[in-house]
Amino acid sequence: MSLDRVITPTILRPPERIMRLDRLGALQPSRLSFARQLLRRIAAERWVIRRTGWQLDADGNGHAVYGVDTGARHYALVVCVAGAETGVALCDGAPGPDDIARLSDSLPRVDIGRATAHELCLAKAGRDPDLWDHAVARLARGLQPDAEMVAASGVLMHSGPVLASGAHGTADRDQVADRPEMHAPFQAELLMLLLMRLFARDLVEHLARAAGGGNAARLDPDIDDALGLGLSAGLGLAAFPVSHPCLFNTWIMAREEAIGRVVALRHVRPLEWSAVRGHLAGLAASTATSRARDPMQVARNAALAAELAQLAQEMAKGPAGDRPWSRLMHWADNTLGPDGQEALASLMLEPYGDLVDGLGHCMSDRLDRDYRVDGCMSVGQVRALISTVHGWALDLDWSPGGAGALAWTKASDEFNPRLSPRAAAQAGPFELPLAIVHDAVRAWHCLGGYPANLAVAHVLLDHPEHRRATRRAQITGFAPYAEIRDNLIDAGVRPVDLIRATVSFLGATDFDPPSDRRMRVRVFAGVPAPGVGP
Repeated sequence: MSLDRVITPTILRPPERIMRLDRLGALQPSRLSFARQLLRRIAAERWVIRRTGWQLDADGNGHAVYGVDTGARHYALVVCVAGAETGVALCDGAPGPDDIARLSDSLPRVDIGRATAHELCLAKAGRDPDLWDHAVARLARGLQPDAEMVAASGVLMHSGPVLASGAHGTADRDQVADRPEMHAPFQAELLMLLLMRLFARDLVEHLARAAGGGNAARLDPDIDDALGLGLSAGLGLAAFPVSHPCLFNTWIMAREEAIGRVVALRHVRPLEWSAVRGHLAGLAASTATSRARDPMQVARNAALAAELAQLAQEMAKGPAGDRPWSRLMHWADNTLGPDGQEALASLMLEPYGDLVDGLGHCMSDRLDRDYRVDGCMSVGQVRALISTVHGWALDLDWSPGGAGALAWTKASDEFNPRLSPRAAAQAGPFELPLAIVHDAVRAWHCLGGYPANLAVAHVLLDHPEHRRATRRAQITGFAPYAEIRDNLIDAGVRPVDLIRATVSFLGATDFDPPSDRRMRVRVFAGVPAPGVGP
């Protein structure tokens, strides 16, 4: 390590600042995003992706298979199309004829069929209503899709909700979690989405050849690379970081550690500074051409564009002096809002793969499942932990007309939960345990009726309803970024901020929320697509 890479111990930004919804809703993808981790591994290990099966007729009905050879293992994407229905599955190993026959029957159903432990994840796919038919028609005539339509849509195909980790019969996460290529979160799901993007290109070219014969053109490589895969994320991804506090803590802590390492650098090379300026210009351009239609997001993008322009002016002064990243972050903290600050925080990691990429190994955690309540901890210690995290909420009015206005509910046959005004009909088995702050406050008041030195196990025997809140309080003792520092059942809550945080760690871009409870994004846009067959 050269002398200009020597860094002081990192100082992390405090959780009471970072774990607010307005800041989580400002996160941008970074080097640590899970899609970036997957792409780096594919390149470093020289994975081979081949189209090993293509049995589709002139109307696009049939099946296709894409094989992935990692050098150590084999995975395969099976895509089955029947009319307007398209289903996909990522298989653990090469699928045999019986597997393909079974999947061809179950995947294209409107209600996708059950999987087996041989399938790591499943999803339905849909063609983009604006670009798909246009692209097929243009390619069939030997022409390329209209550039404005490509820019306006940005995708040929959209993925529906991804079912994995035991859902619908898919393989349990433990089956693959210890494999190096699957250690980081969502690697199987993202590999499936990456292969779906390849299939979208191959299918649109196949249909163009069927319509245009020898006159048909292939998609221009630059257009192919620019197109991503569309995703629509709902309240399920808003609830994910709340229901996985230990895992989400590792994500935030790894990002904060990466930021701290870069900020602590005493010297910055001009090429590193210039590289960040280049990425800043790219983010400014994509923000200026955003597809977002939601008025609040449009206003937020306009504000971010203005802040990025300010940041560009400040960076034009160069990296002179001691600890220039620290000085720039301090300037941003005093000049920009959360959107501009978090954009800078993500961008300045880009030149420092040697410093930060290794943190990707720290972003998995099984304690959400494995951690057990420490019954020996004293009542006073548990109350102190709750006060540290949720002290701001101890005196709130938790009536339905106050801070307890909303309820998160979910029926057994629904993929995404619902968030709606609290009513008596929503109590009981349909309400999800996502009123984290309310539950913590109730536990704090209850514990106050017992001696501070009493083991909390004695209280939980009398009041098992506070077991979950006690467990979460204990988790914050070793996982400081585990809890959101806002009330998730307040009438003014915007779950889209939590969705944005989750998809930013996935590596999604082009945030377009049609409401405060859904988010449309793209994945793998701008990633060069490998050739996989004729």
